[in-house]
Amino acid sequence: MRDLYQAQRTMRQMRRAAMARGVVAVLDIGTSKITCIILQFDGPGQFRDTDGVGPMAGQASFRVIGQFTTQSRGVRYGEIETMAETERCVRHAVQGAQKQAGVRVDHVIATLSGARPSSYGLAGEITLRSGKVTEADVGAVLAACDAPDFGRNREVLHAQPVNFAVDGRSGLSDPRDIVGDRLAVDMHVLTIDGFAASNLVHCIRRCDLELAGVGSAAYAAGRAALVEDEQELGAACVDMGGGITGVSLFLKKHMIFADAVRMGGDLVTRDISQGLRVPMATAEWLKTRHGGLEATGRDDRELIDVSRAPGQADSHPGDWPGERRSVSRADLIGIMRPRVEEILDGVRDVLDAAGFDQMPSRQVVLTGGASQIPGLDTLAARILGQNVRIGRPLRIQGLAQQHTAPCHAATVGLALHAANPQDEWWDFEMPDRGGALGLKRAIRWFRTHW
Repeated sequence: MRDLYQAQRTMRQMRRAAMARGVVAVLDIGTSKITCIILQFDGPGQFRDTDGVGPMAGQASFRVIGQFTTQSRGVRYGEIETMAETERCVRHAVQGAQKQAGVRVDHVIATLSGARPSSYGLAGEITLRSGKVTEADVGAVLAACDAPDFGRNREVLHAQPVNFAVDGRSGLSDPRDIVGDRLAVDMHVLTIDGFAASNLVHCIRRCDLELAGVGSAAYAAGRAALVEDEQELGAACVDMGGGITGVSLFLKKHMIFADAVRMGGDLVTRDISQGLRVPMATAEWLKTRHGGLEATGRDDRELIDVSRAPGQADSHPGDWPGERRSVSRADLIGIMRPRVEEILDGVRDVLDAAGFDQMPSRQVVLTGGASQIPGLDTLAARILGQNVRIGRPLRIQGLAQQHTAPCHAATVGLALHAANPQDEWWDFEMPDRGGALGLKRAIRWFRTHW
């Protein structure tokens, strides 16, 4: 694989070039579904040479002109497992969106939900020679960050400065031209498994497309589902997908941590299929149409006619050994609840390891397809804490109603990231070796200085 930093610079240039042409596709490759939306921008030149974080970032207005969703195949735990099947699904999604938009796209920005993410908090500090911060000083302080050994075959997906400080004056998003003697920075770095990233790049190229950027699905979902105050004061976004449940922490409008639990809504469907002895398609229908997590006294008497499930009219008794023709809602809830509790327990372990209890605000926002299970917010409040809500993605111009559901949070968030990036600083190289600083130190820093 090419040098990491040069590859990221190349993607940055390709994203600018794609936007200069006016259209770019956003592709969310998930375990259960693949969604493609095509964005049209107002005109070329949305990004400046100095784009970066906060006010330094380029801003672009856009609208959705094409959108299409298809079932995903060949993806497991958010990673490509069968290349040919995934390629066919990606081609189908992109072609459907292109047909609706009436344009052809050559460049896509894609999400990556699996790949075993790991977060690092880095810090750097330099002396200002001229008595005020210059652009060269910004590059120098970023290069001064001590980077740990990320491990074998790990790739950096996001590297974002989350705070600048000049002589102890913290909370600066754009430190240029600020007078002082010392400049410090805190940076969040997210790494992923390199093989998973390489498979994504290879799949996109097999579809005759160029990859203009990759974003973490957990990060993108947080940008779409968290309101501005939650991103500012501190919140966790839990993106419950089909194969992966992504967890991201935001503070002062920046992601400061991300991880994933290798369980999702597909496991709930599989449990229903095995527990009730019904096909997977029927189990999915039962989950989405009749599922829940909070049982009531009447659920024992509420029978669900399985023959009404899509596709059942074409099946025959005996297709599945012992297949049921009706099930009680109480049995359905009894199967679903333990698995969802296990997923939420995994999320709680991630939040505990991240030091979530040390954050100023402990709001939890659930999004993703599996977050739509009735009663999830009540159950999550008991396991994760009291401040829990279900989050839908922000509305963007031209987006169809069916794509405003929680299951499309990552897609919408990636579109927001493409237009209004908290841009990675790949123009400045970091050392390959150094000391790890950890997230808890970063959170303590935020609490002390902000």
